[in-house]
Amino acid sequence: MFRAKSVLSIVLFLFAIQAHAESIRVHPANPHYFLFNGRATLLITSAEHYGAVINKGFDYVAYLDALKSYGLNYTRIYPGFMIEPQGKFGNGNTLGPRPWDLILPWARSKEPGYLFCGNKFDLDQWNPEYFARLKDFISKAAERGIVVEICFFNAQYSDTWPLSPLYYENNIQGVGKCDYRDAQTLKHPDLVRREEDHVRKITQEVNSFDNVILEICDEPFLTGTPIELAGPWVGHFVEVIKNTESSLPQKHLIAQQLEGPVGGPCDFSAHPDVSLIVTQYVWESYMEQMGGMEGLDLMYGRNKPIEFNETAYYPFWYKGDKVGASRVEAWEFIVGGGAGFNQLNGVFTVENPAGKTPDNAQVLGALKNLKDFIYSFDFVKMRPDKSFIVGGVPSGAFCRAISQPGKQYALYLHHSTGGRKEDYYTVTPGKYLEKLVLKLPAGKYRADWVDPASGTEVGTESFAHKGGTRTLTTPKHSVDIALRIRRT
Repeated sequence: MFRAKSVLSIVLFLFAIQAHAESIRVHPANPHYFLFNGRATLLITSAEHYGAVINKGFDYVAYLDALKSYGLNYTRIYPGFMIEPQGKFGNGNTLGPRPWDLILPWARSKEPGYLFCGNKFDLDQWNPEYFARLKDFISKAAERGIVVEICFFNAQYSDTWPLSPLYYENNIQGVGKCDYRDAQTLKHPDLVRREEDHVRKITQEVNSFDNVILEICDEPFLTGTPIELAGPWVGHFVEVIKNTESSLPQKHLIAQQLEGPVGGPCDFSAHPDVSLIVTQYVWESYMEQMGGMEGLDLMYGRNKPIEFNETAYYPFWYKGDKVGASRVEAWEFIVGGGAGFNQLNGVFTVENPAGKTPDNAQVLGALKNLKDFIYSFDFVKMRPDKSFIVGGVPSGAFCRAISQPGKQYALYLHHSTGGRKEDYYTVTPGKYLEKLVLKLPAGKYRADWVDPASGTEVGTESFAHKGGTRTLTTPKHSVDIALRIRRT
């Protein structure tokens, strides 16, 4: 008996070690969520503008410490294919470094003439300093429980392509002599070969890390690349990543944004090697990108995690109560069944890497409250479900919910404007009170009302229910309210 127990203990111990060491993956019990470090996981954050590694002026330790202090567990980087002009989207934009702070995967040559500043790049040589910085960033993130999504490419713009090392005037090989719209196509084999090198090298260098997701391209045809050319190019890099990792120890999740029509050339949601469905902005935008809420409505049946990995640029693009607008999109998406949320946050800058401002404290605090709220459930057993809400949601309000019927229910409601074709919500503050009519099985329940802005419980009710409908009255609220119901 003692020996049997000892063997069982060893087996369980080894399983725990293996589960902890395994790269973040899709949860085997619910493919809409993640398993990371042996625990069911959602990814929730507010992140800098993806330049943490390529910008030596950015103190990423202070940034990562700020995320950890709010319990946030996710960030996203661009590793060097696209650079923005200095000052674009505001001073301190991490993706627009000062010339002397730029650090990229390729080594500099001895030949002057890089259009941004300094010597041209030698595409046959890698830059050891860059890869040391990349690995240190991922390692520091891992120490803080933060997952890093590496997005290899973004659609080039007319003002970004001339800054890229893969633009022909910036490298001594003369590779990339083409229009910026061609950078996301297979039209130029010499350019594609160097893009392959870029993806392959980074995939190899980060393979040992378990806190990494590999994303192929953000907005592949946004800036004019024909969608019928962008799609095959994305598909090509799915194969590059898969083939590169085939002989490596770790196998990482591959993500790709769904852009354009469902079933179109840039819809990889059904691809067997693409594990994550990436959405951006709240609803379908004018740029043909699938919004986060639309993704929940249309793509949940794909049985893959759905990410909302870029919002409107906070605080510049929002109107009215900007803190409230950023809060409601995060809460609605996650309480609606989303797996990952990343707010694009312009408060994190080279000058202020920890994002210390009073309004940003409220933004980050609301995300912490969201994480605490959703982790108060056994959420891996829950699915999107509004069937238990049979009345009381006022016209014009947005409401989503997930449930494990008869066991646990999460509901979120907010008052905003911004329907389809909108990139973000604009909240409509008021003095609200709703009488929600819910249909629950017989049992004993506890219902907690939670204020998303503060995270505090603002009302609690325990009740024995005979089955059928029951009316629960919300506390008075100015924008939004959340409800947690658990069987006791």
